[in-house]
Amino acid sequence: MTRPTSALRIYAGPKALAQLRLKGLAPEDVSVIPAAAGGPKGLILGPLDRFLFGDWLARSAQPVHLVGASIGAWRMATACLPDPSRALADFESAYIGQDFVAEPGRKRPSAALISREFGLGLRRFYAGQVPQILAHPRFRLHVVTAQGRGLLRREHPVLTPLGYAGAFATNLIHRPALGAWLQRVVFSVPERLGAPPSSLPFSIEDYPTRQVRLDESNFYESVHASCSIPFVMRSVSDISGTPPGSHWDGGLCDYHLHLNYAALADQGLVLYPHFQKAVIPGWLDKRLAWRHRASGFLDTTIVLAPDPAWVSRLPRGKLPDRTDFAHYGSDLAARRRAWCEATGAAQQLADELDEWLQRPDPTRVEPL
Repeated sequence: MTRPTSALRIYAGPKALAQLRLKGLAPEDVSVIPAAAGGPKGLILGPLDRFLFGDWLARSAQPVHLVGASIGAWRMATACLPDPSRALADFESAYIGQDFVAEPGRKRPSAALISREFGLGLRRFYAGQVPQILAHPRFRLHVVTAQGRGLLRREHPVLTPLGYAGAFATNLIHRPALGAWLQRVVFSVPERLGAPPSSLPFSIEDYPTRQVRLDESNFYESVHASCSIPFVMRSVSDISGTPPGSHWDGGLCDYHLHLNYAALADQGLVLYPHFQKAVIPGWLDKRLAWRHRASGFLDTTIVLAPDPAWVSRLPRGKLPDRTDFAHYGSDLAARRRAWCEATGAAQQLADELDEWLQRPDPTRVEPL
């Protein structure tokens, strides 16, 4: 594959942009790192994650909040392990290696099978390591799920599709009204053992939200639920610390975690490795282009994203995504090769960020 001139684009909200132009970016400036939903697209951020968590952030000592939904929750939980570089490389291998073989007589695996196998895989991946994640001396993990209300309170073969149709129509009219169908739930590690959950690094006035302490009793279920795409996987019910009901993929409420970080005036910058420039609020907003624009919520946010021209040189001219499962079908080796080629090429993103951090060029930074 021909190596393009540049892979990395850097975008910043107005307050972040002013600070970058004044003094560049140091690891101690960062208070929050979000990690979006988006399935296999998140794989492209592997080298950036390994550089940031395994090298760059280690040069500072301040607490950093890690906020993740769906694949982002899996990434951020993994970043809390003692050797984040190795753990994140293992995560990448585990994700690329996923293969759900359909039951006899079916063309595609059932949601029940995918959920069962995914849950077992999570437990294998984190076996014996959850206490280390929860007790990380610096990183404050926040896992986002969407808990159903009304028709979506319990998964049902008829009521669930009706509920999501209602949620789509409601969201189309007014995003906060989606809260009548899906509530944001944030599972947050405590500041110390036995304490209440850590303070959230964003305001929750924009959307109905419940915060719950993340501990060993609900770690696996919350991360599993945060990855549970409706109709592809089963919901996760009755998670410890929450009212009874079904939890779904955190991306439903917060697809790209377009949260009000700027409301907390005493907070540092938000550094956001992302697979695109747009920070879309909810999964149901994907086709609502008017909701893709940056808002004041992101005034203190820096987005690191691949250049679309660079992306066009990847296999199939795009980032890895869920359409690859259908495209490659049963040819697991071909899909793995394509995804490994993309993640290997993504090392250029980390290399360019490292170069820019050492010699900050304000002209490289674009308004978000």
